Amino acid sequence: MKKNRAFLKWAGGKFPLLNDIEKHLPKGECLIEPFVGAGSVFLNTRYSRYILADINSDLIDLYNIVKTRTAEYIGAASAMFVAENNCAEAYYLLRDEFNQCREPLRRAVLFLYLNRHGYNGLCRYNLKGEFNVPFGRYKKPYFPEAELNHFAERAQHAEFHCMSYEECMALADDGSVVYCDPPYAPLSATANFTAYHTNSFSPKQQAHLAELAEKLVSQQIPVLISNHDTPDTREWYKAADKQVKVKVRRSISSNGGTRKKVDELLALYRPATK
Repeated sequence: MKKNRAFLKWAGGKFPLLNDIEKHLPKGECLIEPFVGAGSVFLNTRYSRYILADINSDLIDLYNIVKTRTAEYIGAASAMFVAENNCAEAYYLLRDEFNQCREPLRRAVLFLYLNRHGYNGLCRYNLKGEFNVPFGRYKKPYFPEAELNHFAERAQHAEFHCMSYEECMALADDGSVVYCDPPYAPLSATANFTAYHTNSFSPKQQAHLAELAEKLVSQQIPVLISNHDTPDTREWYKAADKQVKVKVRRSISSNGGTRKKVDELLALYRPATK
């Protein structure tokens, strides 16, 4: 079956892992994602409803606008994808505008422009909360109209919330399945220093997430977690019913020439059958 791509570029997006994730996601009525990111899992599964959350308010505001004001949003966003906006000077002016903008529709339009014109599709903010990704220098950035329309259609079955993973997981009840895609655990001790401070997810939080998964499974709610396969993640997820190692091609350094397969881990917490 053809896979549906997200309309945003997203570091650590789950598009390459979809087959493995789908294979291990339990059946249920409602899929809950506390770290929705670009939404690849949501876009390629068929639950009757979705609760999708992220702590990035720009992301959630964008999704709610695409869901409720689709045509208006696509019209305004497509007008940004013109040759005169694809240069460093225009990019930095529009980035400054984004950082000062409080009008929801305009901010959502600028967010997609920055995502598609910025370096590597990164989403990064400085300590003042300002978006600070440099210009990406792409020949002709792609405007994802078909992907936006598909997202809007699927979003009619979803609710989007800006909230923490704890708050989101607390919404799970009978019939829920929880899929967690937290920020990656570092592959080495030194790799942790490269974490962007606004996105960093500490080892303490990683361990806490695993504890919440154990709590949910004790309430008969299944949980699937994806992460790097490291000694730490194996230890955090030791209470999982199943740990599955999968390989995915991902660049693990800024040098595109060093793309190699990195082992990923899927940890499935499956309730004991009654």
